[in-house]
Amino acid sequence: MLLCLMPSLAQGAGTADKGIEQAGTAVAIALPVAAVGVSLLHDRDWEGLGQFALSTGLTVGTALILKQVVREQRPDHSDFQSFPSDTTALAASSAAYMWDRYGWEYGLPALAATAFVGYSRVKARKHHWYDAAASGALAVGFNYAFVTHFDGRYRFDASADGDAVGVRFAMTW
Repeated sequence: MLLCLMPSLAQGAGTADKGIEQAGTAVAIALPVAAVGVSLLHDRDWEGLGQFALSTGLTVGTALILKQVVREQRPDHSDFQSFPSDTTALAASSAAYMWDRYGWEYGLPALAATAFVGYSRVKARKHHWYDAAASGALAVGFNYAFVTHFDGRYRFDASADGDAVGVRFAMTW
């Protein structure tokens, strides 16, 4: 009897993984829509929308280029375009934008949603965990470079020269 149940359990697991993959993709698409909505709710923040378009375009574009250059096999062995995850890059760029532009109150929920997107890509065996992590790093880097805080109250800056490395936090009261 146990042997008769095994194929159905395995099939059910595959169906669950497909559902998680589809949910992750839906969340990855919903996050940039949410980012645009948040920008429009903040006094039609056109400057922010421009920064969002630039940082997201660079993040996703870089991910797509890296997929062609780095030949990493997917865990499901379907092709050699595993690194990095462009789906996670889209989600992570939206989350990083909301955090950098509007603060942690928007960024934290978006970050949690991005974590789910990364999890869904790994669970579906479309990416390794480091593919999703690299996409997040790309997003954080491009958003740090191009996105400013909405009210200009605070900003982190990093600098390095031959003798020292430093991080500075500035806040306007």
